Amino acid sequence: MKTAFITGANKGIGFETAKQLLQKGLYVYIGSRNLESGLQAVEKLKAENLTNVEAIQIDVTDDNSVKNARTEIGKKTDSLDVLINNAGINGGAPYTALEASSEQFLSAFNTNVFGVARVTQAFIDLLKKSPEPRIVNVSTSVGSLTLQSDPNWFGYNFAKYAVYGSSKSALNMFTVHLAYELRDTPFKVNAVCPGYTKTDFTGFNGGEVEEAGKRIVKYALLDKDGVTGKFISEETNPTTGEIDW
Repeated sequence: MKTAFITGANKGIGFETAKQLLQKGLYVYIGSRNLESGLQAVEKLKAENLTNVEAIQIDVTDDNSVKNARTEIGKKTDSLDVLINNAGINGGAPYTALEASSEQFLSAFNTNVFGVARVTQAFIDLLKKSPEPRIVNVSTSVGSLTLQSDPNWFGYNFAKYAVYGSSKSALNMFTVHLAYELRDTPFKVNAVCPGYTKTDFTGFNGGEVEEAGKRIVKYALLDKDGVTGKFISEETNPTTGEIDW
């Protein structure tokens, strides 16, 4: 049975992704900063007869918490097939480059970039033991330098979140380097935008969470011929999914 670990999976897109992976027969570890929230998420899934699931406490901004999560999962499995770095924050208001505080930037980068690096480095040994390891870094089209500088992009005049966008652009760069370093291995590493989705993150505006989860799951379960080192936004490019960085 394949195994997957998803950070920030107690609610929203992370929870939906966990649900869909369980439906496809994977064993899923739900990462949650608050263990009680994770346990509640597990109970919701088990109520739907999705029983191959466990909650793991993890704060991606804390080195010891990440190490403890790695230890806990290591007690339960010898390998990990899928890592989905989903935990993220928007940095809070004000959102503009001239008004956002340094604390906002530090907080967003600590979760959205440094947190992904911490988790990936902590779990890479388990992933390397999988015959088909997959890493999905949950990103956003808002982090595309190309789109943000294109006046013809539909989000040009309203998707201006300097803190969040900057952190996701940095995450994209991390993804490029990670994919490069793992290029001659069975790994598939991609940055995937789930799209603007109805969750508490967006004030429950946008598309359906089921579609967002489906987009992530697709790249978490790529076959050996799947893409790697790509930036994917099927919302932006429904044809191939690939968009410019």
